[in-house]
Amino acid sequence: MDSNTSPTFTQKNVKDRRLMIERLKSKTISTRSSTEKIADFITKSSGSLTFLSLNILFFVLWIIINLGFVPGIAPFDPFPFGLLTMMVSLEAILLCIFILISQTRFEKLENLRENIDLHFEIITEEEITKLIKMTKLIAEKNQIELGNDLELKEMLKPIDLEKIEKALEKNILKE
Repeated sequence: MDSNTSPTFTQKNVKDRRLMIERLKSKTISTRSSTEKIADFITKSSGSLTFLSLNILFFVLWIIINLGFVPGIAPFDPFPFGLLTMMVSLEAILLCIFILISQTRFEKLENLRENIDLHFEIITEEEITKLIKMTKLIAEKNQIELGNDLELKEMLKPIDLEKIEKALEKNILKE
């Protein structure tokens, strides 16, 4: 698309939807609680190579010191490293909690995105059904026979949400 042409309806529609999702995402991010901000920071930081490297370095130094290999530093947590084990366990518990807090927030954002998609899909389905009805009226006005078109008759029926729900339930129960 060059600079002299305006965007098509579809391009504008996609852009508008993307902007709406980005605005909602920004709003969700800006309304995070202090706990969520801390959890997001820790989750992001702990998922890095730097965090892994620092942990490995810390554990190696701890073990070397407590095995007595560093002159001038007396071992303070001799083998089997009970204090180290407790610290690692606490770190794992806290990291899991922070990750779960972040995942819960991301899940809320994903649910919002799913609701937006569902809303647009419902609107689209209604618009397509309306177009089919209009096309049928035009065909009838032009005396085009559509009486035997079973597929068209099926398309003109309202969607049976209960039938869809039952089919989805069957699929979920199979998994």
